[in-house]
Amino acid sequence: MKHKRALTTLICVSAVALAGAGSAAGEPASVATKQAEAQSVLAQIQSLDASLEHAIEAYNLANEKLKAIQSDLRQNRVELKIASGNLKRSQKALAARVVAIYTSGETDSTLDVLVGSRSLGDLVDGLEAVSRVSEQDSQVLNNVRRFRKQVQGRRVFLKHAHERQAQLLAERAANKASIEGRLADRRGMLSSIRGEIQQIRAAEQRRQAQLAAQARARLAQPQPLVPQLASTGGGGASPIPIPTAVPPAPPSRYGGVVGIAMQYLGIPYVYGGSTPAGFDCSGFVMYVYAQVGVSLPHNAAAQYGYGAPVDRSQLQPGDLVFFNGLGHDGIYIGGGNFIHSPHTGDVVKISSLTGWYASTWVGARRL
Repeated sequence: MKHKRALTTLICVSAVALAGAGSAAGEPASVATKQAEAQSVLAQIQSLDASLEHAIEAYNLANEKLKAIQSDLRQNRVELKIASGNLKRSQKALAARVVAIYTSGETDSTLDVLVGSRSLGDLVDGLEAVSRVSEQDSQVLNNVRRFRKQVQGRRVFLKHAHERQAQLLAERAANKASIEGRLADRRGMLSSIRGEIQQIRAAEQRRQAQLAAQARARLAQPQPLVPQLASTGGGGASPIPIPTAVPPAPPSRYGGVVGIAMQYLGIPYVYGGSTPAGFDCSGFVMYVYAQVGVSLPHNAAAQYGYGAPVDRSQLQPGDLVFFNGLGHDGIYIGGGNFIHSPHTGDVVKISSLTGWYASTWVGARRL
């Protein structure tokens, strides 16, 4: 028996030695070597994804700003039309008064103003300066001046808004070109380890099934009552936070969004996506919360400005969690896990608040 074990050991050692010699002579690399290469490529891809998220969120922010500008443009076009109509009616009233003054042979100074005026502004200012006008005349002059100022102001605003719109369109086009270029690099990296990726994905699918089952089991359990605390939240944009002691957050009101979010497990990542046809990270959060009547912008950094800060030790289902310098976010589901749309090539999934997500943790918000 002892000799048999010795022989077995010798065969194994010889096999390893032959495998090493074969690799040195140009034979295919060992499984371990190939897996190490795959892990190295995956690390490069993760770094690329982290950088890519910022470009995508910048693209989303440009879209948010464009929507706001387009809304302002529509409103100001309406208001310009109203102001122009008011100015036109006021000018007609002034013209009628000018004719009346001219035909009635009023004072020479008034006639001098009528003859010497080279513009509507000259006429209005001149009449107001020399005329002993009636209250009705004064109202006509004031209306002309006020509506003319409104029209001029609206036109200046529209001019600047169009310039800003053109600038944002250029920024968005540049962001898109950068994103597409980085995605091409990513696809090239992935193609070099296609076989290993298939194995990794199969293992990840099995892990996701287990995590989803655990999350659904937690949802089925009755939730403990949360003590009532004073609200500390607020809306608006917020810079990247400096870690400080976080005051107690108000009780969670939206734990039910976890069940909604779970319906979209497996939906593919699509940058700029905000529908079940495909989501990016902030688009996923925005869409899920819209289902419970909460309107959020399509940008992770902007979403961080909503609600109240939550200490990581006090997270509850439904809280928003943020990473990577506000370049990425998701929804906490309990058990140290969160659901999110991670990056291109992936799908809506459950991840743990460990590893990369722990190292790039920014903070959490409760809506």
